[in-house]
Amino acid sequence: MEGIVKFNCYWSQSGPVITDDQYEVINHWRDILFNLDLVGAFENGVGFGNISIRIGSSQQFVITGSSTGDIPELEPGHYVKVSSYNIEDNAVMCSGPLKASSESLTHAAIYMADPGTNAVIHVHSVRLWEELMNKVPTTDPAVEYGTPAMAREMIRIFSEPEVFEKRIIVMAGDRGGLITFGNDLDEAGGVLFDYINR
Repeated sequence: MEGIVKFNCYWSQSGPVITDDQYEVINHWRDILFNLDLVGAFENGVGFGNISIRIGSSQQFVITGSSTGDIPELEPGHYVKVSSYNIEDNAVMCSGPLKASSESLTHAAIYMADPGTNAVIHVHSVRLWEELMNKVPTTDPAVEYGTPAMAREMIRIFSEPEVFEKRIIVMAGDRGGLITFGNDLDEAGGVLFDYINR
C-alpha cells in the first residue's frame, strides 16, 4: 500500500524527472492497471499498487509517487526517480515532485537481484492472490510490505530458479499483493494477464 511511507525517504524535491518516452510506456500500463482496479485506493483512502521501470542498465529506476493510487490519470509530475537506496538502513534517495512509493525498496531489491529485469508491476487482486498462494514463489507471510525484510525476501526468492519460470510473486503478508516482472513492461504486464486469464 503506497499511501504509507515506512522507509527513510531522502527526497530532493524537483520538477518532473521522467522522460517523454518513459512516461508514454509506464503511463500506458498504469492506465490499464488502474482501469481494472489492480491499482487504486482502499475505502480508507490508502493507495495500493505501483509500477516502475529501470533507467538504462543502472540500479536507478522511475516509480509511481507516494499517494497516487487513487488518481485516475497520472501526469509526469506523479512519477519519481529513485537514484540510490540502502536496504539495511531502510533508506531510499529519490527526486521529483513527489516522494517515492513505499514499495520502492521492494522494487530496488528486484532490480538488484536480477540484471535482466527492467520493469516491475505490483498490483492487488485478492482472487488471484488466494489462487496462487504457495503455487508460485510466495513470500513469508510474517514479512510486511514496504520493509527491509520484504526487500530481503525478494532477494531470497530471486535465488530460486522457479521465480524465472513463473515470473510472478505472491506477497503473502500483503493481502492481495502480487508482483510481476520482466525485461520490459509489456513482458511484466503480459505475465500478469496470462495469470488473470487462466
